[in-house]
Amino acid sequence: MIDEGVIKYESVWERGEPLSEAVLGELMGWRDRLYGLGLIGAYENGIGFGNVSQRLGDGDEFVISGTQTGHLPHLSANQYTRVCEFDLGANRLRCCGPVKASSESLTHGAIYQRCPEVRAIFHVHHRQFWRGVLHRVPTTGAEVPYGTPQMAQEMFRLFEEEHLAQARILAMAGHEDGVMSFGESLEEAGAVLLRWFEG
Repeated sequence: MIDEGVIKYESVWERGEPLSEAVLGELMGWRDRLYGLGLIGAYENGIGFGNVSQRLGDGDEFVISGTQTGHLPHLSANQYTRVCEFDLGANRLRCCGPVKASSESLTHGAIYQRCPEVRAIFHVHHRQFWRGVLHRVPTTGAEVPYGTPQMAQEMFRLFEEEHLAQARILAMAGHEDGVMSFGESLEEAGAVLLRWFEG
């Protein structure tokens, strides 16, 4: 059973105005580029996959593409939302904006919390790419389900044991097709991802 795209955390959604395209422009450009490469999209059953995020300011607040937007070739500002606060241990977050946050938001939050220098995170799906990098890059345990406190803790393990801070890319053994990259800028997150994807 595919449960991709299903929100597994407690979410408090405060409907609000979108961020401006001036703030979102570069993130939107990268998201649409990843869609064009088949790294963001939807399965035959209609369930969307893939998401992108960017840190806002110097705290842990970030903007992320909304849940179930993977099937859309282009996202407007109305399809991004702010994650205003989150609690990894309680598996809870609060998002503010026109849509609910992606089902993988807490995993993004774990990386932002662990690495203050990280400004952008991409989460993509691609079967051939995933198989090619599995266990060649830091890889989460096969028993760890996506979108759970266990996945957030697994991120911390990869930083401690598998040099994730240096690799800046990881594969999710228990989240079929899932690969994440990150960087100190959107450009770096994209460059890391594409270097492995095109290599």
